[in-house]
Amino acid sequence: MEVTVKTAKQLRLTEEEFELIKQKLGRTPNFTELCAFSGMWSEHCSYKNSIKYLKTLPREGKKMLVKAGEENAGLMDIGDGFGVVFKIESHNHPSAIEPFQGAATGVGGIHRDIFTMGARPIASLNSLRFGNLKEAKTQHLLAGIVHGIGHYGNCFGVPTVGGEIYFEQCYHTNPLVNAMSVGIVKNGETISATAKGLGNPVFFVGSATGKDGIGGASFASADITAESAEELPAVQVGDPFQEKKLLEACLEVIKTGAVVGMQDMGAAGIICSTAEMSAKGEVGMRIDLEKVPTRQKNMKAWELLLSESQERMLMVVEKGRESEVQRVFDKWDLPCSEIGEVTGDGMLHFYMHGELEAAIPAHELVLGGGAPQYNRDYKEPAYFSKIKAFKADTVEVPADLKAVAEQLISIPNIANKRWVYVQYDSMVGAGTSTTNTPADAAVVIAKPTNKGLALTTDCNSRYVYADPFTGGMIAVAEAARNIVCSGGQPLGITNCLNFGNPYDPQVYYQFVYALKGMSEACLKFDTPVTGGNVSFYNQNPDGPVYPTPTIGMVGLLDSVNDKMTMDFKQAGDQLFLVGTSRNDINSSEYLHKIKKVEFSPAPHFDLEEEATLQNKIAELIKAGVIASAHDTSEGGLFITLIESCFNRNLGVDVKAAKAEIRKDAYWFGEAQSRVVVSVKADKVEAFKKVLGSHPYEQLGQVTSGAVSIDGAGWGTIDTWKNKYDTAIENLLAGHESEHALSAL
Repeated sequence: MEVTVKTAKQLRLTEEEFELIKQKLGRTPNFTELCAFSGMWSEHCSYKNSIKYLKTLPREGKKMLVKAGEENAGLMDIGDGFGVVFKIESHNHPSAIEPFQGAATGVGGIHRDIFTMGARPIASLNSLRFGNLKEAKTQHLLAGIVHGIGHYGNCFGVPTVGGEIYFEQCYHTNPLVNAMSVGIVKNGETISATAKGLGNPVFFVGSATGKDGIGGASFASADITAESAEELPAVQVGDPFQEKKLLEACLEVIKTGAVVGMQDMGAAGIICSTAEMSAKGEVGMRIDLEKVPTRQKNMKAWELLLSESQERMLMVVEKGRESEVQRVFDKWDLPCSEIGEVTGDGMLHFYMHGELEAAIPAHELVLGGGAPQYNRDYKEPAYFSKIKAFKADTVEVPADLKAVAEQLISIPNIANKRWVYVQYDSMVGAGTSTTNTPADAAVVIAKPTNKGLALTTDCNSRYVYADPFTGGMIAVAEAARNIVCSGGQPLGITNCLNFGNPYDPQVYYQFVYALKGMSEACLKFDTPVTGGNVSFYNQNPDGPVYPTPTIGMVGLLDSVNDKMTMDFKQAGDQLFLVGTSRNDINSSEYLHKIKKVEFSPAPHFDLEEEATLQNKIAELIKAGVIASAHDTSEGGLFITLIESCFNRNLGVDVKAAKAEIRKDAYWFGEAQSRVVVSVKADKVEAFKKVLGSHPYEQLGQVTSGAVSIDGAGWGTIDTWKNKYDTAIENLLAGHESEHALSAL
């Protein structure tokens, strides 16, 4: 067929990009070659609209063993001769179209990024965003996505130990599904995604290739429309049991020493793995596509190159050791085919039954090579004028604070997410997880050491929407605060940057300033960025989603026994707020959901104040003078206190320490840099000594079950716990989600 600019546009390439491809090849590409460029130059693979600013994120640190972008995932030293490998990625668009498989394959894909480096995944987390939970569409998406995550993770055998879920109207059409995987590897036993060695054979291992997910990378680089379901041939289909076999086979074959390099086949499939491995090793490959195992007959060359069928790896093997590799995959009953060899010319030559189908310089396809990089215009969003116009004194302080608190605790963003997490196995892989007592971050054992890893995903996108720079800082700061409150020292982050269409200058402003905020916070907390992904085009005809730069953070505990929990321990313990209360209701759940104020600034945040707070909390934990620590976030101080009561059915008797602050701001405001701690009576003096001149407020004490706020009886903890635990179930009861779940 004749390839023209019209063909290029149908493949989501621009006219300028088509001309650039012709220039790089010195000729007009054929259709197969154009398909290869379409996949590799998509935003999803090339980061062409984001790489300029991604390079500004801090990417170096004392404990980093692999720099950001060098491998499939970040690697940091945890001592005792071991490293932690971790990464977060999005699967938003596939999950919007096919919730179950979209979410399931997102989990499978992120685990492959971990074990392709030779690490064993030990924990999984996620960050999810949905529309209004009262709507049938949201319930359908929630049911399918949660079931997909639970199904794949539970069957694969890696515990899902943490995550977050938010419900906001802007995610109605375009939910966000961000999956994170964390693994452990012995230092020196990692494998690189690099091809080298002239004449070394190239192996395809894992599941056979089908037509599912063809064009997925370019589909992920476009807005979602009513026709999106028809535009995507088929969302990838995952098989967690096949991936479990692939994991064990890959870790076993690495130990033979016969593997030179390995990469999983994720977005853009074979073309991506061959191009990236070749470019990294400054070599080429000759690939015979008819040798690729298929599960559908008569697949064309371009289909084989772009298929995103799951559970597949590309592997370069030392020449002469092919049989060692074959034996391992035969043992695990997995397809293993020699499909080509490494060449020295830097070219990718794809043949089908002896006929040359495509000839492309590997370097021209990849990020940092020939893929285009753009500078997009940006300007301050128009809605900022509404945010600047907000005046808190126009919001009347409610007379009945208890009634407000009852509404607040039932808001889905705050209420117990047990309807979701009971579908996840958090204990599979006996002994890897310490989820029996609640903490601000999940803490898992970094076997075979006794060290603990504190893991969290965080981002309040409403804050980022209100102020991208401050909101970007808060996302990193809250993640670090959760790690510190759990007894850990923050190590590094991986991020999943979810934004709207980058060609919209107002969206791009959000992106640029969120990254500037993230950078400042990462430098302050010494948490370099180890990698992640960018997900643009999270947009529908009604507009973009909130800017959502999700932060996945890993922290280190010298021993899992150093874990600090968030639950109050016994009646009579004294309660303190470490930090400063402020007259601030900005961007709070109270202001947005109860007072129905859409536009207000981000809550108070000061980076120096936050860093000082975290250092002080770490000092208090190390000194052994506090019994619990729980940071103040969504819902404010009241929600922080009440959540710490639930685990042991205790209550509180507390009074506002600052009379000059309006009551709704004191109890429900979300000013940052505050942590509630409980202290045994005999340790109060020692606690104050360690605290020194750091600001704090004495709130009151833990009770045996009664809840008293400012001298007024607010009932018993059982009543509050029931409201908190059942709010989401009550919204879902008898609705579409139950039918959707039972049908899956």
